[in-house]
Amino acid sequence: MKFISLVFIAILVASVPVSSSAWDGYDYKKGAYVEIEKGQLVRPGREIEIYDYSDGRYKDVEVESIRSRGRSVEIEIRDRDSGEYRTLEMDRR
Repeated sequence: MKFISLVFIAILVASVPVSSSAWDGYDYKKGAYVEIEKGQLVRPGREIEIYDYSDGRYKDVEVESIRSRGRSVEIEIRDRDSGEYRTLEMDRR
């Protein structure tokens, strides 16, 4: 009986939807998807790491500003390596 209960609990836990571990967004100027990993504090002046699908690399960027835009959040960043400013449109959480 104990084994059946454990199997039932395991199936129940496996069927519960898991929230995304990353914050997904898009850079329209560059035409590339980006991800910000869960657990990073995204605030102006903070350095965060993004995954840039345009070149398949992680990049360190500095958050310049954050603006709420209806159903999305616009984050202006500065790429540490290139010095380039980018605007990311992130899905609202």
